[in-house]
Amino acid sequence: MGYGDRDAAGRDLAAWLEHLRAPAPLVLGLPRGGVPVAAAVRAVLGGDLDILLVRKIGVPWQPELAMGAIGEGGARVTNPDVIAHAELEPGEWDRIEAAERAELERRRALWRAAAPPLPLTDRVTILVDDGMATGATVAVACRVARLHRPARLVVAVPVSSLEAVRRVEGEADEVICPWIPETLGGVGAAYADFHQLADSEVTALLR
Repeated sequence: MGYGDRDAAGRDLAAWLEHLRAPAPLVLGLPRGGVPVAAAVRAVLGGDLDILLVRKIGVPWQPELAMGAIGEGGARVTNPDVIAHAELEPGEWDRIEAAERAELERRRALWRAAAPPLPLTDRVTILVDDGMATGATVAVACRVARLHRPARLVVAVPVSSLEAVRRVEGEADEVICPWIPETLGGVGAAYADFHQLADSEVTALLR
């Protein structure tokens, strides 16, 4: 099994999401790679398309290990156990968070301009990425989304490791993934075209 590109993966994924067609869901893509997948899902299911702007706060010596995450509107979630084991220097959290907030703000200004995010409250919300290797980013994205009290939070990805699915199952109401290979060398290996998306491509899809 494999996908030609992210659009093809999204259309295949949408077939697994038909039970969420009504009421019209809110489909959220994680920039950048999750946005074209989410756009294809929304094209099939209907509903609304938006992005979930999240920045993971990683341990300095192991960035994939999330100490927490930040989102729009000052949203913040933390993993106290990870923070305790990280043994941060004084002021290190503030420095890392400031850098990630700066990037979050850059992306917000680029992709939202003056438009506010679509509200998640009381809506069936589908959180989409192009794949999960460890699941860390999607897990913290779920925690940020939960702050907005969606009626139901579903994670949908075209490909994932089994480890990542198990990790995210504890954060979402449902996890949908059509392809869980025995060995996932990397998400990009599942795609014939897995190019690095430019900011302009994301902007075009959202418009």
